Amino acid sequence: METKLTKEQESELCRLLGNVKLRFLYKATVHGHTAAVFHQLCDRQGPTLTIGYNSSGCIFGGYTTKDFDVTGQYVQDDKAFLFSYNGRNIVKYPVTNITHSLYQVGSTGPYFGNDLIFLPNNTRTVQSTPGNFYNFNAVEMHGNNLTLTECEVFQVAEGSDILQKPWRSIIWKAEKRKELIEFIKQYKPTISSVSRAKVLLIGPVGAGKSSFFNSINSIFRGHVTSQAISGSSSTSLSTQFRTYSVKAGRDGKPLPILMCDTMGLEEATGAGVDIDDVISILRGHMPDRHQFHPAVPLQPEAHGYRRSPELQDKIHCVAYVIDGCKVSIMSAKMEAKLSAIRWKINRLGIPQLVLMTKVDEACPDVADDLKDIYISQYIRTKAQEVSVRLGVPLSCVLPVKNYSEELELDLSTDILLLTALVQMLRCTDNYFDDISDVHD
Repeated sequence: METKLTKEQESELCRLLGNVKLRFLYKATVHGHTAAVFHQLCDRQGPTLTIGYNSSGCIFGGYTTKDFDVTGQYVQDDKAFLFSYNGRNIVKYPVTNITHSLYQVGSTGPYFGNDLIFLPNNTRTVQSTPGNFYNFNAVEMHGNNLTLTECEVFQVAEGSDILQKPWRSIIWKAEKRKELIEFIKQYKPTISSVSRAKVLLIGPVGAGKSSFFNSINSIFRGHVTSQAISGSSSTSLSTQFRTYSVKAGRDGKPLPILMCDTMGLEEATGAGVDIDDVISILRGHMPDRHQFHPAVPLQPEAHGYRRSPELQDKIHCVAYVIDGCKVSIMSAKMEAKLSAIRWKINRLGIPQLVLMTKVDEACPDVADDLKDIYISQYIRTKAQEVSVRLGVPLSCVLPVKNYSEELELDLSTDILLLTALVQMLRCTDNYFDDISDVHD
């Protein structure tokens, strides 16, 4: 996620707070203008900075050292203040009655005294009543424009989010990129009847399944491509089951891996890819380019249905694709759907790993330099959360950045993506080893 603050404004706010680090917790246009989501992401996070923006160009907000919560109580904080930008300068409005610095209530967003209330009744507005516990000029602060175009909340952390020691080792050199590419090109399945590893990409709508394939394809084509349909939408842009082959160059031979893309997972019953369709894919029954119908899973009578699939038709590895920005707000319904799918995959003995995408949007340090990904405490925390929610070992959670807005390839991006692809092939080897053991 990117803040609407300029670098200069962000630096000035950090200096005002004592050279601290701002870490994104909530962004209304990404997470929703609802009190419930705000509290889910921001409660009990310690010191926070809230920033509102309106169409008049005003930037204003509040700071508190105390936790947001839903206790229904006023909180005392002698360090709390409201602020606004006046040109390039920050105007600070300290709390005048510290016993009513913050009100912890579940029906709104950040609630500073009774003076400045964000997202009341789940609206894209702010309530402004100066003079109760904070003294400020409403025109000076927000120009009497109470409609928000954005609301951002940051955790205010002392020091750096950078770990002393990387939590995972990786080499960021061109030689490593070349080594990974050669490993992938030279890979051969350990079972002679299978010519290529077959990996299924599955995850919620918008997580980046199709973008992952496009990114891998870009690396081997030597430029950014977009063969698979991808983009932003509330419903899945992928409506067919697609089996994608990657070529080593424009006229090169196909790589020894196939990536299968599906319709995205959705919370609602009868929406998104059906779990029965996922099972048909895993077992090799579903033909390429099958058109998904969420309310009607694939039937044996369907055109192209494979009644007796060979091992090469089946899925050899499953990669869940999860948006790193939305891990903490994954709904109970989505978590339950993923759990049901995982249980069925476990019964089939297919290895699983997780691609945690959009790491650059989730962490400002990583956005500034992708090589900071394995020294970022925030990314490690998110990876641990994914591990717990999906029930996979942390070693199977792979942070990646897909190509989305770039026109040229980037070494660090390539190395992360290629490392993930190599791990998929290693998981596939584990699957083939288990198959061989059963038949020996």
